[in-house]
Amino acid sequence: MEPRVICVLLLVSTLALSSLAQVQLETCVVDPHKRTNCGSPGITPSQCKDKGCCFDNTVRGVPWCFFPVAVDNPPEEECSF
Repeated sequence: MEPRVICVLLLVSTLALSSLAQVQLETCVVDPHKRTNCGSPGITPSQCKDKGCCFDNTVRGVPWCFFPVAVDNPPEEECSF
């Protein structure tokens, strides 16, 4: 392969990997009393999810549609080659 092609491929791969590393992981596992409201009363699960929020109506007296929280220590993924 031509050296220029190799350099371009290396550059594109590096940029792609760096953008993947910047993705912040979020979770909907939030203590019910620490939820931050993301919807209005009567919001449906699909409307809530369309806003990018989490829906859980199993606990009364807390927001059912709420913002996800960032994962502090994401699990390390294993790569198998």
